[in-house]
Amino acid sequence: MSDDTQARADAVRADDAAEPEAPKRERPKRGFLYFLRDVALIVLAAIVISFLIKTFLIRSFYIPSESMEDTLLVNDRIIVNQLEPDLTPIEHGDIVVFTDPGGWLDPVALPPQDPISGFFEWLGSIVGLTAPDSNDHLIKRVIGLPGDHVTCCNDFGQMSVNGVALDESSYVKLPAGVTKVSRDDFDVTVPDGSLWVMGDNRWNSRDSRYNRDKPGNGFVPISDVVGRAVLISWPVDRWTWLDNYPIVFEGVENGGTPTPAPTETGTSGG
Repeated sequence: MSDDTQARADAVRADDAAEPEAPKRERPKRGFLYFLRDVALIVLAAIVISFLIKTFLIRSFYIPSESMEDTLLVNDRIIVNQLEPDLTPIEHGDIVVFTDPGGWLDPVALPPQDPISGFFEWLGSIVGLTAPDSNDHLIKRVIGLPGDHVTCCNDFGQMSVNGVALDESSYVKLPAGVTKVSRDDFDVTVPDGSLWVMGDNRWNSRDSRYNRDKPGNGFVPISDVVGRAVLISWPVDRWTWLDNYPIVFEGVENGGTPTPAPTETGTSGG
């Protein structure tokens, strides 16, 4: 090998030796802390979304009393649509949740609660899993809207709205042998911005006719309405949509032709 050729070979080897090796690419490592960070972000996003849904769309309540039996039972949990009445108008027959108009509820002494349980109940209330304020609200069925003339009872024990007799047998609970849908007679006209509401357990409900001696004379301001109950969500075996029975109130908006009263049937003895 000539001296020139050897020199060129030595120079190439020297250049190769001088050139640094390319660094090996290492795969990013996601440790346990990264996992915890992702979980925390997911939980936080879920809480924020649930809070927004509960604040603006729907929320949960439980039923603390017997006033709406047999439609709603004690400790049923319901879903309330909060778009009504702000965006969706209230209709006859709707079941609505509302704050106490004044003196309808007896004061309730809450049992002492340890801080840990209180925190988790507060957290659950934010996302709609618990309903600690259910005892501060009432739930009834809307019978009269603003301007309606509501009377009770006719010769057949029925209530009438704008002269239309209502057949409420599909949802009203009465004591055995009783056909009159209200223990007390009344004749009212619903003022603007208010509702006349009654419980389905008609003889065991502190509703509008029971509270006529309270502020507001038994009428519920529409501004006190939280929303319309649309669904029984718990227990599972009672899952059902809540009906407002439009056929019962057919014609009352325009003071339509009164529904014919039912005829009595039976046998006569000698």
